[in-house]
Amino acid sequence: MNLKKILTVLAGNTLYALAVSVFILPNGLITGGTTGLALVAQYQFGIPVSAFVAVFNVIMFLAGAFVLGKAFAITTILSTFYYPFILGVFTGLFGNVPVTGDMMLATVFAGLLIGAGIGMVIRAGASTGGMDIPPLILNKKMGLSVSLTMSVFDCMILLTQMLFSSKEQILYGVLLVLLYTMVLDKVLMLGRNQMQVKIISTKYEEINHMIQSKLDRGTTLLLSEGGHLRKSSYTVLTVVSARELPRLSDLVLDIDPDTFMVINQVNEVRGRGFTLHKEYK
Repeated sequence: MNLKKILTVLAGNTLYALAVSVFILPNGLITGGTTGLALVAQYQFGIPVSAFVAVFNVIMFLAGAFVLGKAFAITTILSTFYYPFILGVFTGLFGNVPVTGDMMLATVFAGLLIGAGIGMVIRAGASTGGMDIPPLILNKKMGLSVSLTMSVFDCMILLTQMLFSSKEQILYGVLLVLLYTMVLDKVLMLGRNQMQVKIISTKYEEINHMIQSKLDRGTTLLLSEGGHLRKSSYTVLTVVSARELPRLSDLVLDIDPDTFMVINQVNEVRGRGFTLHKEYK
């Protein structure tokens, strides 16, 4: 793991710990994952949240390293030890004083920070450890879906907190889990969405050259046939960013105002110019 990924993992765990220490704990919010289990342990046995998280993370780390191997251990070790440490620091620093007493605001900002934090860690190719590990073990041993088992565990953890939570807290807890899951998905897709454009025109050669020379984007010519006149031609296929799309559209229409374009948003593009460096001539 390079320095950039290490810093990303540390930043992600810092955001996660900040959300727990300034929004969740002071406002009595409930949540899933390791933090949710820690809240149950704190209520039932008086164990500090940071202490429970530290012990639980180490146990899950050892189980994951044994079942999933060394590669998993290397990517998870940072979160396993850094998250409980920084959580303890923030808890001591901010005490039990909430940033806001508004439960809805606390839920929204906690969801935003947790989703962003976990998303950063996963994008760096690492794991946040703790309750992320049992679904991975079940997936390897039994072939169960990771996302499904993770959702089931989160729901079970929320249910256990019903013992000491009001109906309103439970509703906020469900909202929190849904919110950080949505933010997590957005962070994972951040910067990866691209626009796929299929251009159907009799001037395909000129359009093909324009895309390569003016937009510096690759193209593919797809053999096509008109459905009405049955005339054979080529469709120009290219992928551009959302920012480049208006310029591409203007340039294409300048060449052929009668061009037919089909535009789709794609979640991820891999290859030269996207996940690989361009080779310039």
